[in-house]
Amino acid sequence: MLEIKNKKFYMDSKPFDIYSGAMHYFRTVPEYWEDRLTKLKAAGFNTVETYVCWNLHEKKPGEFDFSGILDIEKYLEIAQKVGLYAIVRPGPYICAEWDFGGLPAWLLKDKNMQIRCMYPDYLKCVERFYKELLARLVPHLESHGGNIIAMQVENEYGSYGNDKDYLRYVEKLTRDCGVDCLLFTSDGNTNNMISGGSLPDIYKVLNFGSRSRTAFNVLKGFENDGPNMCGEFWCGWFDHWRDKHHTRNSLEIVNEIKGFIDNGASFNMYMFHGGTNFGFTAGANHNQGHGYEPTVTSYDYCAMLTEWGDYTPAYHAVRKLLCEKQGIEPPELPESPKLQSIGKVELTETASLFENLDNIGEKHHVPVPEGMEYFGQNFGLIYYETTLKGKYNASPMYVKNVHDFADVYFDGEKKTSIDRTLYTVEGKTTLKDVIFKKKKGESSPFLMPALSGERKIGVLVDTMGRVNYGENMLDRKGISDIYLGIQRLMNYDVWTLPLDNLDKLKYSSSVKKDEPVFLKGSFKTDSKADCFVHLDGFNRGCVYINGFNLGRFWKVGPQKSLYIPGTLLKDENEIIVFNIGGYSKPTVSITDKHNLG
Repeated sequence: MLEIKNKKFYMDSKPFDIYSGAMHYFRTVPEYWEDRLTKLKAAGFNTVETYVCWNLHEKKPGEFDFSGILDIEKYLEIAQKVGLYAIVRPGPYICAEWDFGGLPAWLLKDKNMQIRCMYPDYLKCVERFYKELLARLVPHLESHGGNIIAMQVENEYGSYGNDKDYLRYVEKLTRDCGVDCLLFTSDGNTNNMISGGSLPDIYKVLNFGSRSRTAFNVLKGFENDGPNMCGEFWCGWFDHWRDKHHTRNSLEIVNEIKGFIDNGASFNMYMFHGGTNFGFTAGANHNQGHGYEPTVTSYDYCAMLTEWGDYTPAYHAVRKLLCEKQGIEPPELPESPKLQSIGKVELTETASLFENLDNIGEKHHVPVPEGMEYFGQNFGLIYYETTLKGKYNASPMYVKNVHDFADVYFDGEKKTSIDRTLYTVEGKTTLKDVIFKKKKGESSPFLMPALSGERKIGVLVDTMGRVNYGENMLDRKGISDIYLGIQRLMNYDVWTLPLDNLDKLKYSSSVKKDEPVFLKGSFKTDSKADCFVHLDGFNRGCVYINGFNLGRFWKVGPQKSLYIPGTLLKDENEIIVFNIGGYSKPTVSITDKHNLG
């Protein structure tokens, strides 16, 4: 069992250093878990670390899913099989550039919801999830014959709040559920973060990407009974849409790790293998001066293994260092993953989103617009429609709190678009009353022309990730209001469109090129090798392979292709591209090359 004595780690009474690599089970298809974990062990690591994604395990209140890509018990068993200990970070909040930081979207149905504090209704939900989750994890504790040697209390709490009662509540709940392993908190290397996010009698680790000596010197000012450990050594970084693809020099990574080892510090490399934000799971940042910045689908992270599990120069360099320092012979490496090129695929069938609202959506009626969480919807799109009757002069029309893209329609004809990512925040504000400042080139509010009779106004909202970090996390999706001048428009039909099942789509040849559309094609392959689909000529949307949502694409980049795990492929394959904003030709390319920007 892992213990701390004399400011050192001991495992079964022997000195022990934690050389850990982060890999999230929910970002890698289960068929590849053993391959990736074996590569972690082969690189000289002794531990794997993972977050737990509450929002996928409990998609609806009280309904739990631990199957398939969410089978954390199987994941831990495979890790133990290949000879790895495990560190588990159950949250309830995880950040992780994951939608809402891993918190379930249905929490936001409560318009008074307060998260990560002693708000009673929040705590009830945390307790329900922890009792379900930890009952599954306790048998995998090292004290029970498993491989879990440590577990985190909350996550980087000092960058959010300072409620010690809440931290103590999470710690006590964890213990009450039978967890007897080492508990720890992790925070950034500042006095403020450590003060707010730690407990005096709980082991503390720090998260940073460089200058370890400086970071650990900050920790000296706090009571800490254990050895120095970097809970997240950031070997790379994640990407935002409209930004650049981040990379990091492998020599820099090796030098930082050498510094840990030479100074007797343990570390967890974040990420060893990043994987993919499949579906709509990618999160977003929202910072003062930068506005809303959604994260791309790839979580490559410039990690030691690529998104598709291939070796990088950093992998080989770190492997050499760790094996030499431990005096072990580097084990034989598993093969690099096989890749394939399929070529161009014609998308021969089209289905209009608007003609399929009732087929793939659920209709509701409300007096005023509500966010998708109000309707129990976690991800996807939402469509609002209201009817104007009578005579109206030309008036400015305002769509309030668009999260995150809105296309505005009059009688089915698109009139304007609103893009939340093109706005920056002016002044210190909260998300609820945010003041947006338009960037150069942005249009003024849409001027609705004079009209009489009966006219339908429709607003289609496409969502990106909920904010996963900081003060703006209560990121409800949809719109809050439509105003015509000073008049608030009332009475809406609303279609929730989670896009999680497209089986009932009806295809037609009469779809307009610039309307939201599903395009379907097929291709054959006798190989189960990985590949990448390139969306040249398309605007923004997502891609499905045999019903599996690969994730979002957007022409602004940096990411220009999506990863297709070979395990999703069959002899005969269906591909569906959902696109918003027009496209040049109904063709995609599937190749053996990835384009992350």
